[in-house]
Amino acid sequence: MHTLILNFMDNILVIGAAGQIGSELVIELRKSYGNGHVFATDIKQAPSDVIEGGPFQILDVMDDKQLIHFIIRHKITQIYHLAAVLSGNAEKLPTQAWNINMESLMNILEVAKMVEEVKKVFWPSSIAVFGPTTPRTDTPQLTVMEPVTVYGISKLAGERWCDYYFSRYGVDVRSIRYPGLISYKTEAGGGTTDYAVEIYYQAIRNGCYECFLSEHTALPMLFMPDAIQATIQLMEAERSRLSIHSAYNLGGMSITPDQVHREIQKELPDFSISYKPDFRQAIADSWPQSVDDSQAREDWGFRQNYNLERMTEIMLKEIQNKLK
Repeated sequence: MHTLILNFMDNILVIGAAGQIGSELVIELRKSYGNGHVFATDIKQAPSDVIEGGPFQILDVMDDKQLIHFIIRHKITQIYHLAAVLSGNAEKLPTQAWNINMESLMNILEVAKMVEEVKKVFWPSSIAVFGPTTPRTDTPQLTVMEPVTVYGISKLAGERWCDYYFSRYGVDVRSIRYPGLISYKTEAGGGTTDYAVEIYYQAIRNGCYECFLSEHTALPMLFMPDAIQATIQLMEAERSRLSIHSAYNLGGMSITPDQVHREIQKELPDFSISYKPDFRQAIADSWPQSVDDSQAREDWGFRQNYNLERMTEIMLKEIQNKLK
């Protein structure tokens, strides 16, 4: 009971609550902190379970005046800032993506610096911060980072700003370099690792899939329940235990389109795949194949619960139910 009483003193703002991470994070946070204490916001309508489960409001993080007004009015103590233009889409609109990704983060950091009630901020980074000069297997926590995509450049700059606001102003910002995230709840949203969501939907809808990456492209991936658990775990960790104030590596499982295809075939033997790499292949080739996340395991106890086999079972079952 004791932790719940403590939790109810918190009011949490989730920005980007209609997105892939946000829509599932809101549901989990409400279980711990109470429905009325988790405020979901986005510039578009969120899924019905987010809107019906507690407060939801249309809010544009680019509007700093509206943002600070909302935070003060609702006595917000924690902010999860998840809104961003993702890797594939960012390449089509580079300057627009840069402006949205950077200005929105700066608005959040400035608000957290100014408003005393705001105790903690979460902002997602990505394996996109790494580039072709980074060691590609077991990528270390501290290493060469020369990203070649707009998304990666904005995430690397964001990490440096988070670290700066922590050391200069004491803003408690926490971050994870997410690998590819796989979820059955929301369909793909313009990321380079999104084939791993599309492939399951297409397997059930059409029995075939044309993959935009080549068959042996290995990338680190994480099943969404593991990502959500890790995010909340990091935010609830004692500040004194954290040694990284830019962003923590998170590895998950390293998988290829071919491996996912074979795993799906165990359930759907007739499922076929063809390969037609597009511009996202070059992005994938600049990213790590596997990531060393020992620092996250050591500092705040990250543990992965799902492997490819278990995840595939759940993905196929849940998507079948959803598409009925």
